[in-house]
Amino acid sequence: KGLRSPQESVHDLSPVESFRIPCKEELRELHEEPTDPQAQQEIINSIEEVYFSNDSFDIVKYELERLPPVLSLQELEEYRDKLKQQQAAVSKKVADLILEKQPAYVQELERVTSLQSGLQLATVICTNGRRHLNIAKEGFTQTSLGLLANQRKRQLLIGLLKSLRTIKTLQRTDVRLSEMLEEEDYPGAIQLCLECQKAASTFKHYSCISELNSKLQDTLEQIEEQLDVALSKICKNFDVSHYTKVQQAYRLLGKTQTAMDQLHMHFTQAIHNTVFQVVLGYVELCAGNTDTKFQKLQYKDLCTHITSDSYIPCLADLCKALWEVMLSYYRTMQWHENHDQDEAAVSSASDGNNVIGTEENSFDRSYVKKKLEHGLSRIWQDVQLKVKTYLLGTDLSSFKYDDFIFVLDVTSRLMQVGEEFCGSKSEVLQESIRRQSVNYFKTYHRTRLEELRMFLENETWELCPVKSSFSILQLHEFKFMEQSRSPSVSPSKQPASAASTTVTLFEQYCNGGNPFEIQADSKDDETEDVLASNGYESDEQEKSAYQEYDSDSDVPEELKRDYVDEQTGDAPVKSISRETLRSRKKSDYNLNKVNAPILTNTTLNVIRLVGKYMQMMNILKPIAFDVIHFMSQLFDYYLYAVYTFFGRNDTFESTGLGLSSSRLRTTLNRIQESLIDLEVSADPTGTLTAAEERKEKVPSPHLSHLVVLTSGNSLYGLAERVVATESLVFLAEQFEFLQPHLDAVMPAAKKPFLQQFYSQTVSTASELRKPVYWIVAAKAIDYEQMLLLMANVKWDVKEIMSQHNIYVDALLKEFEEFNRRLTEVSRRVRIPLPVSNILWEHCIRLANRTLVEGYANVKKCSNEGRALMQLDFQQFLMKLEKLTDIRPIPDKEFVETYIKAYYLTENDMESWIKEHREYSTKQLTNLVNVCLGSHINKKSRQRLLAAIDDIDRPKR
Repeated sequence: KGLRSPQESVHDLSPVESFRIPCKEELRELHEEPTDPQAQQEIINSIEEVYFSNDSFDIVKYELERLPPVLSLQELEEYRDKLKQQQAAVSKKVADLILEKQPAYVQELERVTSLQSGLQLATVICTNGRRHLNIAKEGFTQTSLGLLANQRKRQLLIGLLKSLRTIKTLQRTDVRLSEMLEEEDYPGAIQLCLECQKAASTFKHYSCISELNSKLQDTLEQIEEQLDVALSKICKNFDVSHYTKVQQAYRLLGKTQTAMDQLHMHFTQAIHNTVFQVVLGYVELCAGNTDTKFQKLQYKDLCTHITSDSYIPCLADLCKALWEVMLSYYRTMQWHENHDQDEAAVSSASDGNNVIGTEENSFDRSYVKKKLEHGLSRIWQDVQLKVKTYLLGTDLSSFKYDDFIFVLDVTSRLMQVGEEFCGSKSEVLQESIRRQSVNYFKTYHRTRLEELRMFLENETWELCPVKSSFSILQLHEFKFMEQSRSPSVSPSKQPASAASTTVTLFEQYCNGGNPFEIQADSKDDETEDVLASNGYESDEQEKSAYQEYDSDSDVPEELKRDYVDEQTGDAPVKSISRETLRSRKKSDYNLNKVNAPILTNTTLNVIRLVGKYMQMMNILKPIAFDVIHFMSQLFDYYLYAVYTFFGRNDTFESTGLGLSSSRLRTTLNRIQESLIDLEVSADPTGTLTAAEERKEKVPSPHLSHLVVLTSGNSLYGLAERVVATESLVFLAEQFEFLQPHLDAVMPAAKKPFLQQFYSQTVSTASELRKPVYWIVAAKAIDYEQMLLLMANVKWDVKEIMSQHNIYVDALLKEFEEFNRRLTEVSRRVRIPLPVSNILWEHCIRLANRTLVEGYANVKKCSNEGRALMQLDFQQFLMKLEKLTDIRPIPDKEFVETYIKAYYLTENDMESWIKEHREYSTKQLTNLVNVCLGSHINKKSRQRLLAAIDDIDRPKR
């Protein structure tokens, strides 16, 4: 009924039109039409998706666009009917849903009507309540207000009375504050002032109080200024009670951190003012006038005006004053450590009732601790810079040794203070004192080397009589070593000394005294007891000279060893055995004197110098390398002098007998190149660097004309040679003894130098004996005469001889004469066993080589003649063994092998020649020539001579 025709629908429908709700009649009709729900649902499902979309779109346009290009009425009507069916199905579905929900709608409408009635009733009740409240308010307000106003007036009057009493008290506090400041009760004054300020701020609305408030603020500032002055006094003389008051005062002000900043500033200022005043005092004192021009100088310039006389006392006073400042800082830190512990204990006992206050205190404590720890290095740096400026302000190269050692000692003590103060290695101080030391030491060492040259050139190589118990530790110069060794020397005192070493200077001098007090040197009161009064130390010792070998327990180990193995440097195990004692009657020519060290005045002088050098090195470790280098030069120069005076002889060195080891030759060449100035006359045209190098060198020394080395009676200066070589060996032993001490102070990077010095120089001292005594051995026996006697002997005898030749007796007579003269020399100087052994070894070796040379000069020789040679040699050995204890006889095989080679066959002879290169070409050639005719033909002779020539060619 309500549906329109399709044409009307097409015209009227808009693109946004929704489905129209059917009227009741339509609904009823739809409802009454018996339809199949399933069929209806299928119709709805057949509707295109686009109709269900939310998007608004033009339905008419959509349907028109879908029309086919060629229109058919029948198809259109069919399509229209289909759309109508779909519309009818949708309308039917909507109507069913509306009818289904209608009872619920009616029920909800009833509930809304009921709610509206309830709200109207509530409005009436609220209106009545408000009316009743207004009536009550008007009835009670006036009476209550009257009572309240009177009570308020009473309270105001009571408060006014209290205020007037407080104002009266405030007016009187000014006088009390002044009294407290005079008494230096800073905490009390600040407490009172802060309380007054708090009270004043409460009553600031009164005009009389505003003036008082500004006055209190001025007083507080005045207290702060006085506190700052009081704080500055701490820097030079720390007082516990005074500092406690000052700290309490700053805490009340809430300026603990500010106080710490101020304190560090005061310490810096105190260091500057202290050093300036000390140096200024000495400068003005030395200037001798009241001229104020010095006060305007900078500290650096002021230091240059210090005279050499006042330098040391001024340095001591400077260090004393700086010590006082550092001690005050140390005690300040101690105070804070103790205070922090006390506070920590208190705060832990309170169980954290006031957490915020505890945290704030803890923060302040940690700030103060860090600031103080940081300040340690800053203050020490300031001290170092001030002392460095003073140290470098004067040239110390002209100072006396003892004065310079005192400067080093004071600086060393100051560095020790620095290490204990803040763990600093004092690089600034070390560098400044190192510069001064190297400068001083170069000048000092140069002078000492010149002195040593003068000593050596005037040295007559006489024995310096010292006691058998002599030790370098008895010399003044080595006393510092004895002190450092004392704990190990006296075990009974060790615990006490060990305990004392743990006490720092700050703990030691905390309550008084000063580590820089100049103490009177007790050196003058002591006397060295090292020299023997005569050849013997006493009559008893003279009688017991023979027992001296067994009773020298008081002699240091280093000095007991008469014989030192040249290869290892060790004493043989049985050096003091009875066998050796018996043998010394012949070999060690010293039983008429006590077994004392052999040394000269020059040796003693060098040892003293070494002691002085070590003293300086001990005080100043950074220049250890320079000092040890200079010490090595003293030894080098002494060694070179002994070699130049007694061991240099080109004639004997050219024999190629290996008298000087390659190590010794290398050492001597090194010394000559690095230390000896061979160009004595200065070359004015030389370059500057050459002049500088020459400055470091010393001219070669010349032997004193008083020393005679050409007399046969004195065995060509044997006594002087013994004193020279053995004093050198003794010096080397002392250097060996000092090696651990030198090694301990030597920087790790430079230790190879020290090891090289010991292995290549010190250990070669005993090797110098060979070339020195070779010269004596070469001249002591007339080997040329022996060759002449041997040339007169007939060796081509036909029968075996039973009597030896006369030249053997002549040679043995020479050896007996040599032994006699050796004994005579030993009356002047003890000849140690190694020396006598070397002398005998040299003489025997030369004699044996002379024998071989004599046999090599033989033109004709028979088998019987060769046997006679063996007989002569055996006779020589037999008699010689009675004169000397040397076993085996040196070069014995050298002679025997040469004699026996005569009997070899041709083939054996050739291999023998190739193996025995120790014989000269002449000796080998002679051997072949002598054998010609007996068991070697001419052809074989040519071959053997060619073999000799092949051996000789590389030598040429």
